[in-house]
Amino acid sequence: MKKVAIKIFIEISRLIMSTLYNKQYLKGRWFDNSSKGWRWCWRCIFMQKIVGYNRRIPFPVSHRNNVGNYKNLIFNPNDMNNFQNFGCYYQNFHGKIILGDGTYIAPNVGLITQNHKIGDLDNHEEAKDIILGEKCWVGMNSTILPGIILGDKTIVGAGSVVTKSFPEGNCVIAGNPAKILKRLD
Repeated sequence: MKKVAIKIFIEISRLIMSTLYNKQYLKGRWFDNSSKGWRWCWRCIFMQKIVGYNRRIPFPVSHRNNVGNYKNLIFNPNDMNNFQNFGCYYQNFHGKIILGDGTYIAPNVGLITQNHKIGDLDNHEEAKDIILGEKCWVGMNSTILPGIILGDKTIVGAGSVVTKSFPEGNCVIAGNPAKILKRLD
């Protein structure tokens, strides 16, 4: 009985949500074999589509997150979980944020592609892309600054400020500024 109810819920959700969100995002592990993605959609509707937080974003994103420009955000729909946390700040009005497959972003993480100019705060520096490799994990309350490249399987410790790139990956970094604490095999 429970399996039948879940299948009905998924089919009703698929029909309704495809009118509110872009179908290319309503697929993958959270939608094809799970009801979790559909529950995210239902949870996001009121604040996102009616109240207006992140209204123009064509995929379900929690109102507790801030996405500057969804067109500059590149990710796999299998990683839709990264937009359901709270307090994440994807500041990418100019400059791209690229999340590698299987990467996890914890709550309260800031990914910033452009900073203010020192001495002229009314203007900004040139935007620089942020690229996170596959299977990275960015711990809670971390900040990743413009132009950062993290190689595959980089773990960023909670509360870190990443001011330089670690393109080789396979490491644990932490601190302010972040530095390598451990190499991974």
